[in-house]
Amino acid sequence: MSASTNPALLAQAIDLHQQGQLRQAEALYLAILQTEPRNADALHLLGVLAAQSGAHQLAADRIAQAIAIHPNDVTFYMNRSLALQTLGQWEQVLDCLDQAIGIQPDHAPAHYTRGVALQEIGRPSDAVASYDHVLRLQPQYAQAWANRGIALKATQQVEAAIDSYTNAVQCNPQDAQSYYNRAISLQERKQHQAAVASYDLAIGLAPDFAPAHFNRGLALMEQSQWEACIAAFDQAIALAPDFADAYSNRAIALQAVGRLEAAVDSYGQAIGIQPLSAQAHNNLGVALKDLKRTAMAVARFDKAIAIHPAYYEAHNNQGNALREQRQTQVAIASYNEAIRIKPDYAQAYSNRGIAHKELQQLDAALASYDQAIALEPGYADAYWNKGIALLLGGDFARGWPLYEWRHKALESTHPQRQFGQPLWLGQGGLQGKTLLLHSEQGLGDTLQFIRYAPLLAEQGARVVVELPRALMALLAGMQGVSQFIEQGQVLPAYDYHCPLLSLPLAFGTTLASIPAPAAYVRSLPSKRAQWAATLGAKTGLRIGIAWSGSTGHKNDHNRSITLAELLQHLPPGPQYVSLQKELREVDQATLQANPQLRHFGPDLVDFTDTAALCELMDVVVSVDTSVAHLSAALGQTTWVLLPYSPDWRWLLERSDSPWYPSAQLYRQDSSMRWAGVLQCLRDDVLKRL
Repeated sequence: MSASTNPALLAQAIDLHQQGQLRQAEALYLAILQTEPRNADALHLLGVLAAQSGAHQLAADRIAQAIAIHPNDVTFYMNRSLALQTLGQWEQVLDCLDQAIGIQPDHAPAHYTRGVALQEIGRPSDAVASYDHVLRLQPQYAQAWANRGIALKATQQVEAAIDSYTNAVQCNPQDAQSYYNRAISLQERKQHQAAVASYDLAIGLAPDFAPAHFNRGLALMEQSQWEACIAAFDQAIALAPDFADAYSNRAIALQAVGRLEAAVDSYGQAIGIQPLSAQAHNNLGVALKDLKRTAMAVARFDKAIAIHPAYYEAHNNQGNALREQRQTQVAIASYNEAIRIKPDYAQAYSNRGIAHKELQQLDAALASYDQAIALEPGYADAYWNKGIALLLGGDFARGWPLYEWRHKALESTHPQRQFGQPLWLGQGGLQGKTLLLHSEQGLGDTLQFIRYAPLLAEQGARVVVELPRALMALLAGMQGVSQFIEQGQVLPAYDYHCPLLSLPLAFGTTLASIPAPAAYVRSLPSKRAQWAATLGAKTGLRIGIAWSGSTGHKNDHNRSITLAELLQHLPPGPQYVSLQKELREVDQATLQANPQLRHFGPDLVDFTDTAALCELMDVVVSVDTSVAHLSAALGQTTWVLLPYSPDWRWLLERSDSPWYPSAQLYRQDSSMRWAGVLQCLRDDVLKRL
C-alpha cells in the first residue's frame, strides 16, 4: 500500500468498503483524491468498488491510473485483469498478467488466470503451459487441474485430459463439473462404462445437472442399455423440459426397443422445441416408415430436405420410403441425389441397386451393388443383395456364394449363429458323420430347402434337423432324417452343421440340377381324416386360399393382398376354404360378409392341420407365403400369386417353378397391380368348373 498523508481516512474508507457501504466508501476515496490526486491506493480501491457496482470499464481505467502511479503492485494488475475479463478484453488481460508475473514470478493465481485468458483466445497449448507452471507452484490447485484438462482436450490429448480431470477431483472431490468433463472424455475414448460411473459421481454431487443425465444417457445408449438410457433422458427432460436433444435421443432409444409410437411422440416433442431440426424430422420419418405410415414418412423426409437440402441421409431414407409406396422410379431419383451430394455413399448405391432389382433392371442393379462394394469392400448388405439379384436372374453359380453374406448383413433378421463344430458347405465326405441342419429364416424357407436332407443321407450322413415347433409334427417322419430337434432345445453331438439355405451352395445347385421331387412332404393320415370329416362331402371344385403372410416380412406390403380384393375376382361355384391361421383386422368384416368362405384359423394348431387341408383341396391359391411352399411340397396343384418384384426363388418371367413341379405362377406386370393377376386366376378357375 502506498503512503498517504491521511491514513486514518483511508482506513475508514476501507472499513466502510468491507462492510458493503459502497457509497460512503466511494465518497471517502474521492475526498482523499481531492487532496491527494496521486494516491494509488484510493484509485485502486475506487476501481475495485466500480467493478463491484458493475462499472467494469471505469474499474479498469481507475486501476490503470493506480498502476501508472505505482507500477509494482501485483494486486493492482490482478484486479485490473478481473475487470478486463468481464469486458472480454483478453489480450489486455494477458498483458496485465504478464506484468504481474514479471514482478512476482511465483504468483500462482496470475499463472492460473493467464491460462484462462489463453484458453479464451484460442491458445490451448499455451494455456496448458501456464497451468503446468501453476501446478509446479501449487500441486493441489484443483481448478488448475480442471482447466488444464479442458485445454488438453482442446488439443486432442484426450488421455492426458482424463488424467488431469482425475487429479482435479482428487484435489477437490466435490467438483461435479470435473467428474462430468472426465466422463465426456472417457465417452470420446469409447470407455462408456467408465464414463457412466463418472457421470454418476457428477450427478451424486449435483442431482439437477441436466447435461450430466443427458450425456449419461448417450453413454448407456452406446452400450445398448436401452431402458436405462431412456430413464436417463427422462430425467434430463424432467430437469430441462425444453431439452430438444434429450427428446430426440430418447426417441432413438425408444425405436431400438420397438416402442415406435412413443418414439414418434418424442420426436414430435423435439420438433416442437426445435422446428428447424432436420435430423429430428429425418428420424421421425424413419420411425413412421417402420410403422408403415409411408406417406407421412415421405412428408417428414421432404421437410428435412427443405431445411437442409444437402442432407444425403434424408434423400436416401426418402428413397426407401418411396420404394415402399411402389414409387420406384422416384426412389431412384432420391438415391441419385444422395449420391450426387455424397459420391462415396455406399448405402445409397446399394439401395439404388435394390430399386433397380425391383424394376427387374438386373444389370443396373448389379452395377450399383458393384459400386457400393468398391467403395466399401466389406459391405455385407451389398454383397447379399447382389447375390439375391444374381439368383433372381438364374445365375446360381455366382449367386449362391454371395448369398452367404446374409449372415453378416445388417438388414438380415437372421445373423449367423455360433456353433461348436465346423460349417459344412460341401467339402469333405459325410460317410459316418453327423450333420446338423438348422432353420434360419421363415417356415416357407424351411419347407423349401428340407428337400436336401434325403440327399445328405444318401451320402452316408446321419442327418439331424433343428426346426421351429410349428413344423416338428409335420416333418417328423421325413425320409432321410435321423432326428429332429425343436429350436431352443439342447443339441445332440454332431460333426458338422449347415444352415438349410446354404445347402444349394453346398450341392453346387444349378437351374438344371435343382432336386425337385413331385412331393417330399406328407400330411398325417389321422389329420386328413379329421379334416375330411369337418369339411363334409365334396360336392364340386374345392379351392384353398391364402392371401396374406406375416406382417413382419419386409416385403409384406408387396406380396399380400386383402381378402376383399381376392374374393372380388373369384367366381361363384367352387367351395372356397381359407388356409389362413391368422386373420388381419382389415379382413374381419369381409369374412363375416362371406359366410360361404369356410375359415378354420383358430383350429389350425400347427402345420399338420394346414397340410391336411391342402391335400383335401383340388387347387391351392396362395400369395408368396409358407402355405404356397407347403402345398407345393405336398405335390398339390398350387397357384402362386406373385408381385412384379418377386422373391429370388421364383426367378423372372416363367410361369412354372423349377423348385416345385406342381406350382403355377401368376405374376404382376410392370404396373405392379393385382387386377391382371386376379383376372388370369379367375379365368383359370372358370376353366376348371
